[in-house]
Amino acid sequence: QVQLVESGGGLVQAGGSLRLSCVASGNIFTINRMRWYRQAPEKQREFVATTYSDDNTNYADSVKGRFTISRDNAKNTVYLQMNSLKAEDTAVYYCNALISDNQRVTRNYWGQGTQVTVSS
Repeated sequence: QVQLVESGGGLVQAGGSLRLSCVASGNIFTINRMRWYRQAPEKQREFVATTYSDDNTNYADSVKGRFTISRDNAKNTVYLQMNSLKAEDTAVYYCNALISDNQRVTRNYWGQGTQVTVSS
């Protein structure tokens, strides 16, 4: 069994910063890629950022230059540093990871989400 647990969400004023963390634990052989998604009220879940095992990254246009994704492989953790936050960044942020377990079975996993609220 694999679990993803996010933390770091909260309430922040526009222009402020937050750092989200997501820790993967359990039956893990390797983590192939880790991503952040978000879902605002009454909207579909959308991609935010991704990081691969070779450290390549990719971002949604709406967050480029403001958000930075990084990972600590030793800790099975991915971070999302969010700067210059805007009201439209308000959403539940979800961690997503493609993980191969010790039986070499690869599955896509989701965390439970962490709320980010940006006040204008």
